[in-house]
Amino acid sequence: MSITGPLRITVYRNLWLAVLVSNVGLWMQTVGAQWLLVGEPNASTLVSLVQTASLMPVFLLALPAGALADSLDRRRLLLTVQTALALIGGALTLVTALGDVPPALLLAFTFALGAGQALTLPAWQATIPDLVPRDQLVSASALGSISVNAARAIGPAVAGLLIAQAGAAVVFGVNALTFVLFAVVLAAWRPPAGTAPHTPEPFTSAVRAGSRYVRHSPVVRRILLRAVLFIAPGNALWALLPLVASQRLGFGSGGYGLMLAVLGAGAVAGAFLLAPIRDRVSNNQMLLAAGVVYAAVLAVLGLVRTPAVVMLALLPAGLAWVAVLSTINASMQLFLPGWVRARGLSIYQIVVAAAQALPALAWGLLADLTSLPVALTAAAGLMLAGTLTLRLWALIDTRDMDRAPAVFWPEPHLTLEPDPRVGPVLVSVRYQVTAENTPAFITAMDAVRRSVQRTGAYRWGLFQDGAGAGTFVEVYLVPSWAEHLRQHEGRLTGADRAAEERARALAEGAPEVSHLFPAGARPGGS
Repeated sequence: MSITGPLRITVYRNLWLAVLVSNVGLWMQTVGAQWLLVGEPNASTLVSLVQTASLMPVFLLALPAGALADSLDRRRLLLTVQTALALIGGALTLVTALGDVPPALLLAFTFALGAGQALTLPAWQATIPDLVPRDQLVSASALGSISVNAARAIGPAVAGLLIAQAGAAVVFGVNALTFVLFAVVLAAWRPPAGTAPHTPEPFTSAVRAGSRYVRHSPVVRRILLRAVLFIAPGNALWALLPLVASQRLGFGSGGYGLMLAVLGAGAVAGAFLLAPIRDRVSNNQMLLAAGVVYAAVLAVLGLVRTPAVVMLALLPAGLAWVAVLSTINASMQLFLPGWVRARGLSIYQIVVAAAQALPALAWGLLADLTSLPVALTAAAGLMLAGTLTLRLWALIDTRDMDRAPAVFWPEPHLTLEPDPRVGPVLVSVRYQVTAENTPAFITAMDAVRRSVQRTGAYRWGLFQDGAGAGTFVEVYLVPSWAEHLRQHEGRLTGADRAAEERARALAEGAPEVSHLFPAGARPGGS
């Protein structure tokens, strides 16, 4: 399928272009902030702190942001956040234009802008599957990488020229205007009726549900692990590149912008070059090749001082970076069901941000304590070691998993109508299993356990009746009756149905299901 297929959808194309322009502004903002700090004492640490300050809010706020994006109208949420970001960017522009900005104040503004991005990312990424058909999600993910990396190619180059000609305040002002543009496009977009949540979950419950889903999903946990093992050492390049430019190659702001432009150009070219390759190699083969290439580039940055060689090495670095991140992001988009998509993606963003923000500071401190070559070659070794763990911790193949919503649990028949808030609710399911099927049944129920816990249960157990031969009882606790009804009404997928059918095929007859409420629970409305 063509990588540009999603761009034929007018709404997606308009929003994608707005996000591209916003990403350009954010890279201009980053370069402007970093370049203001290059001449400060302890520059290695301060420059690295720009990334930490911009990414740490994602680590702190993304999960609450995901809960909001799954519960509120995403368009209105995005519109509100872009308006606030425009005001913050305008204030930074004014302060910078009036005089020198102390490092602490600059980092505080950077943190505030990062907080806005933390609220934007889950809502935007969760909106994409509503705009693009499922069979084009991989292309949309690649286009997302193109947006980020085209911005990385354009933004720093433009920022370098503007800083040299007009100063950092102009760069910050352009960034503020990009938020205004995004807000205008959002205001013009009218989503189809019915896309906003009808019965939003309570905020605290929604946050817990998102965390619970990831905790009990081996597929998501493995995706997150692969992201950390690549990004933590790989981020040494982004954190230390301004210092490579100024201290090892003797470049000014324009040269640094050119280096970032080369990286971005490699990433954009990679997105197009990788599209036909994906049909012939597995995701794990892609990650292996990209990790080896990126490790080699880190070694070149640490050991070589020839500008032309370093510039050439940055091209495959951009390609490898986009190969890994687009593969991982698409894997998340394709696997997560709609009801928890924003929360799952927000946890992904938390992990990605943490894998960039915390190691960025560590690489800066290591470079200060030792030298740039030591820090970069150490990152190269760590990258290679992490890549080789693919033999142990490969991405789980999900191509045959049915991720469509599946409503297959029968409607509960109760003699009372409990208040939806009552809880906890104890659900018990009684099975009869022959002796020869018992080992296979116990194994099959492990997949049922993960399914039930992903979708709402916080305790689960499988017990055998000591008095009844072949009688097994599955029991689990759900926080409230409303939470259990959500399991019935759309949280389960076709893959969950298949797991349950495998277990029930090993039992005799239909299982007996009971719902137990706290003693004295009142009927709804009383």
